Amino acid sequence: MDDPTLGTDTAHRESFDSIAYLRGLTHLIEQQRLDYILARTGRRQRRRRRLLAHQVVWLVIAMSLFARDSIPMAWRRLHPSADTPEPDDSAFTKARQRLGVAPMRELFRDVAAPMAAPGVPSAFYRSWRLMGIDGTTFDMPDTPDNERIFGRGGNQRSPNAFPQVRVLALCELGTHAICDVALRPIRGSEQAMLPQLLRSLRPDMLLLWDRGFFGFHLIESVLTRGCRLLARVKTSQLIFQRIQNLPDGSYLSKIYPSHADRRHERNGRIVRIVDYTHDDPSRAGCGAKNRLLTDLLDPADLPAHEAVLLYHQRWEEELAFDEIKTHLNGRELLLRSKTPRGVVQELYGLFLTHRVIRQVMTDAAGRRELDPDRLSFTNTLRILQCQLHEAPAHSAREWYGRLLREVGRQELPPRRNRWYPRVVKRKMKKWDKKRPQHHHSPQPSKPFADSVVIT
Repeated sequence: MDDPTLGTDTAHRESFDSIAYLRGLTHLIEQQRLDYILARTGRRQRRRRRLLAHQVVWLVIAMSLFARDSIPMAWRRLHPSADTPEPDDSAFTKARQRLGVAPMRELFRDVAAPMAAPGVPSAFYRSWRLMGIDGTTFDMPDTPDNERIFGRGGNQRSPNAFPQVRVLALCELGTHAICDVALRPIRGSEQAMLPQLLRSLRPDMLLLWDRGFFGFHLIESVLTRGCRLLARVKTSQLIFQRIQNLPDGSYLSKIYPSHADRRHERNGRIVRIVDYTHDDPSRAGCGAKNRLLTDLLDPADLPAHEAVLLYHQRWEEELAFDEIKTHLNGRELLLRSKTPRGVVQELYGLFLTHRVIRQVMTDAAGRRELDPDRLSFTNTLRILQCQLHEAPAHSAREWYGRLLREVGRQELPPRRNRWYPRVVKRKMKKWDKKRPQHHHSPQPSKPFADSVVIT
């Protein structure tokens, strides 16, 4: 858009023109879209203030884009040439309170959608768009309000050091784009949060999820949306009766809403089961039995061997969480807000910032006909931080083209055939402690695809 401030008053245009550092991002989050959401949520201000609502939205995004900076310094990033001193800390606090959660939530939901164009190999399997659902947690400052609202997790030995919020996210696996999120206190279960993400499922999607989500009603809720499913199932959870063996080694079975329905063989749904293991002694889990469940009953639509390889694409969402929590945020304490509303507001700003970076990477990869996950997230973040201030008002499109060319050169080398033990160095974790024997673990002797054995 040539002029992202059309339809606003003079004071609004002047205040937006001063935000030179984020002007280029209006290609990704248009100013008119932001103005409409502020008006729809009742946050469009008539009183002239130094911290207008749309400026505070950009500030919340900048808090994640420059996560290591203080909030006043993030504000200075938005106004690199201003001669006046930045507002004091209380002004920022009051401005964020005036803004609230609704504008950030509505803005995220308005822009969150799958990014990959049809034909991107890593984002599709045949005609289905690959999507994943998984959860993670975020630590926050240890304040009484945060602990009261979000709770403090822990284990049988001790509680967590900080209050935590649980996040369940729907992710486009090929681009790492977060398309929807559900937020709950740490005591909430991921299964109870799943129905909130159903609004974003579409019939052209193939959904992958881990074994923690198994449940007849959860599966039914996904399939009634027209979405297809490939899910891992605990091998010790149920005994699946073989109804029909299929040529690729998989078999048809039934799932039921309850044990009573199973006993009386009523209200069942036919599903397809793939049992597999691998025979690489240098890779973890050699010989261990794994099980997948899918509603794609015809092996021609999804052969058993391809189903095993396809399921491992679910790990791309774990990499998306790593981008958000480690590379984008990079703080020892992931969130900085001391109030529950501030925490939720900051989280939506964090997801918006990640989406902006991933949109740049997807556009740059499209120009070079690369998969978006073959570009460096960290290098893209650094380039964006360095080049945002170079976006002039009159040639933002030209600047964005230069940005895409620079990001397109940040290609990663091919992923190595490796694995690492699931251990941590920190104490008080459920995982085993990292010991000397874990430093030089045996590495895979052959690609995983060559080690799959259908049982």
